[in-house]
Amino acid sequence: MTLNQLHYIVKIAEVGNISEAAQKLFISQPSLTNAVHSLEDQMHVTIFNRTNKGVTLTNEGKEFLSYARQVLEQADLLEARFTHSKPKPHFSVSCQHYSFAVNALVDVIQTFDADEYDFTLRETQTFEIIDDVNQRTSEIGILYLSKNNEDVITKMIKKYDLQFNELFTAKPHVFLNNHHPLSQQQSIPLEDLEPYPYLSFEQGLYNSFYFSEEILSSLDRKKNIKVRDRATLFNLLIGLNGYTVSSGVISKELNGPSIIAKPLEVDEWMKIGTITQKHQSLSPYGKVYMDALKKHIPHSD
Repeated sequence: MTLNQLHYIVKIAEVGNISEAAQKLFISQPSLTNAVHSLEDQMHVTIFNRTNKGVTLTNEGKEFLSYARQVLEQADLLEARFTHSKPKPHFSVSCQHYSFAVNALVDVIQTFDADEYDFTLRETQTFEIIDDVNQRTSEIGILYLSKNNEDVITKMIKKYDLQFNELFTAKPHVFLNNHHPLSQQQSIPLEDLEPYPYLSFEQGLYNSFYFSEEILSSLDRKKNIKVRDRATLFNLLIGLNGYTVSSGVISKELNGPSIIAKPLEVDEWMKIGTITQKHQSLSPYGKVYMDALKKHIPHSD
């Protein structure tokens, strides 16, 4: 077993495709395939399930990947110790579209102040957040639970042997532009929103209301627009007097002063938290990220 083979396993797990991994690793696909087969034979383990669409980790492959990443991290530390250089940090988070998740990553980068680093923040679909943490593509996931989705999401989290840790509970808020006709109201009832376009994040193959990033997504609305990224959603909020429903946490530094949040008059809640591997300790970067999240989320008085 070599460190190169472990690097290969990590890269294949990240991209889910041997051909793509080979391109990123600058080696031929046959060479990469042979290296993986050699490692599997040597360790008496099947790391990947191979399909026409790519590869996925087996259950023992997930465990192997966890150990492989620990070995690679220790190798980086060993090299740094005796070559008097800093190890290159590797860290990944998958999350719903929350500004505090972005601010926390900024804190991590500033804390370690490395000359080199390889960090990833994936603002992605709800199912993919769970799958990323399950596949160990991301160390931490961030999503919300509600009365409507809690049973389904919790069941998935338990199925993959993950754990959910609550950060805070929020009342649903309406995100509007600051010149919206409803922007002067102290709070907004659902019926007042009916004339305006409803914006939500598209969830791909898992576009059920259980996986929706927006609470109350099962309600029937006359005008619906689905998007994939935060910038597009905010541009449509401004350009079309649209609205979306979220936690109410806004970063003016990231989103500017044009987007505001108003309480939505409903008897609902959003329990926002992190998901992680149940039996795996956080990396130093993960621990700092968790502390940074607590700094950027709302705190009750």
